[in-house]
Amino acid sequence: MPDYFHGYTVVGLVAVVGVLFVGVAFTAGRLLRPVVPTREKMLTYECGVDPVGEGWAHTQIRYYVYAFLYVIFAVDSVFLFPWATVFDAPGFGGITLAEMFVFLGFLTVGLLYAYKKGVLEWT
Repeated sequence: MPDYFHGYTVVGLVAVVGVLFVGVAFTAGRLLRPVVPTREKMLTYECGVDPVGEGWAHTQIRYYVYAFLYVIFAVDSVFLFPWATVFDAPGFGGITLAEMFVFLGFLTVGLLYAYKKGVLEWT
């Protein structure tokens, strides 16, 4: 029975040490940093650029859609590389080729759907 709880004890100790480490790091940062608030330091900024105009801006959803489509096709290209190595192995030619055409067919249907919805139009 002591061996059973030994694993939990090790996990618990690692968790406690991790929490203590984070607490000590935050406390040290708070105690050692200089605190001199000025008007410029209290301004909000993004990427080092001073704010201009209102704080509310409309974001175009098309940027997210393009990023999502890129991620989808990047992941799909990752699946194509192992397929090429399996396709080269003896005995996997026809079945692997058919499976990959089914996979590419699903991608084509998704791309055509996005095109029909006008997602790929920039303006």
